[in-house]
Amino acid sequence: MEQKKRCLALLVAVIALFVFTLPAMASDGKVNINTATEKELCTLKRVGPKYAKRIIEHRNKEGAFNTPKDIIKVKGIGPKTFEANKAFIVVKDGD
Repeated sequence: MEQKKRCLALLVAVIALFVFTLPAMASDGKVNINTATEKELCTLKRVGPKYAKRIIEHRNKEGAFNTPKDIIKVKGIGPKTFEANKAFIVVKDGD
């Protein structure tokens, strides 16, 4: 009986992991900083909820980012964060 509980717990954990990582896998790991939600922005390295909110606020106030590197215009996002994420950041219209 105890073994069945462990197997069930493991199965639930695997399913949960799959469900939460599916959106990232479906988008090839790319994040469109012009349309990304806070949750999507948090998938970037060195970007937590605080910086994700700043990215969204900057985007809403200043308009769309023209290049991925424009993310460094956001307060607190510097060259190191950009370098860590440049392969994953894209800027597209209406994506």
